Amino acid sequence: MTNIVQQKIEQAIALLKADTSANAIDCWLTFARETSQVHDPAIDLILGFGVTWDSAFLITRTGEAIAIVGRFDGDNVRKLNAYTQVLTYDQGIGDVLRETMVRLAPQRLGLNFSLSTSSADGLTHGMFLRLQRMLGDVVPADGWLSAEEIVRRLREHKASSELDLIKEVTRRTEQVYAEMFKLPVRGMSEKEIHHVVGEIVAKYDCEFAGERINNPIVNAGPDSSIGHGIPSDLQVQPGQILHYDMWLQRDGYCSDLQRVGYVLREGETDAPDLVKRAWNACWIALEAGKATLRPSVAAWDVDQVAREALMECGYPEYMHAFGHHVGKRVHDGGSVLGPRWDRYGDMPYKPIEIGSVFTLELGVIVEGYGYIGIEEMVVVTAAGNAYLSTPQKDLILL
Repeated sequence: MTNIVQQKIEQAIALLKADTSANAIDCWLTFARETSQVHDPAIDLILGFGVTWDSAFLITRTGEAIAIVGRFDGDNVRKLNAYTQVLTYDQGIGDVLRETMVRLAPQRLGLNFSLSTSSADGLTHGMFLRLQRMLGDVVPADGWLSAEEIVRRLREHKASSELDLIKEVTRRTEQVYAEMFKLPVRGMSEKEIHHVVGEIVAKYDCEFAGERINNPIVNAGPDSSIGHGIPSDLQVQPGQILHYDMWLQRDGYCSDLQRVGYVLREGETDAPDLVKRAWNACWIALEAGKATLRPSVAAWDVDQVAREALMECGYPEYMHAFGHHVGKRVHDGGSVLGPRWDRYGDMPYKPIEIGSVFTLELGVIVEGYGYIGIEEMVVVTAAGNAYLSTPQKDLILL
């Protein structure tokens, strides 16, 4: 954890120094309290554990990284060896924060608020009002600015140690899937499969990322609830598509993969042509999108290529984004490989960054058989991108 926090703070300083845009900030302030209840996502990257009292973390273009925390958090922050200065207080943070701000005198101060992405929107309205009251007339010359870009880019640029952890949890997720497809699923209900998977995940020293109630998603046949549905009493039967969607966590980093099987009827040796055509169309579309994914391309371009490729194969467009970031969270915020729909805000317009880890996902409903959904993970490289997961190129026959 310490190594990652050090790397992320070094990255943050480098990003601040390199930013010459009109929206560049010279000081980024994360201001939080009681993070177990209201959690600012930026804390994951620049601290790695929670705080209770009012706490301020300032990272500057000049290379300073200052933590102002309650006395009993001070030693923990110092042990990170990531901050150039750790200041503590007993009765209130106001005086220390104000003195620090006077010394730094930032012209452009970035705060964690955003209209487009939750990962950069961790400053609550109440804490913003407290900040205004504490600082009084010590206000940056250009006022309060959004730190959305620094938070987004810091989250997207995976450090080498972060990438190693994502690779490992992805590898273990694939091992869990391998055991799931050995289960005697015929006649088992979605609920029963969902329950048994808990034992398999524990065996591989992983945890379910997010809520367990619909993780993994289990879709048995055409009557199952598509999307983030909660497993039901529907039983797996011959002639059905069996679809799984599972996201796991280990050592603070996540995976997100989907896998698909077909349950053979008596006398069948392969899936029906209707199912195979849909499977092949999904892979044609996914590979088309993947080929477009490279640094500096606008995120929406990647989605559009995949979306059009699927439609050209004769299937309806999927009603979601083609991909999202994975990291500390399954949906890790930042740019979205999605269409230019209002619900995604500005995120589809952001350029692809080297070091980003994305899912690539889409699917097709096959009438009478069920849902085919494919989802793989890739990392963006200088040359384009590379799979982090081992892609499932063939239907698993059960």
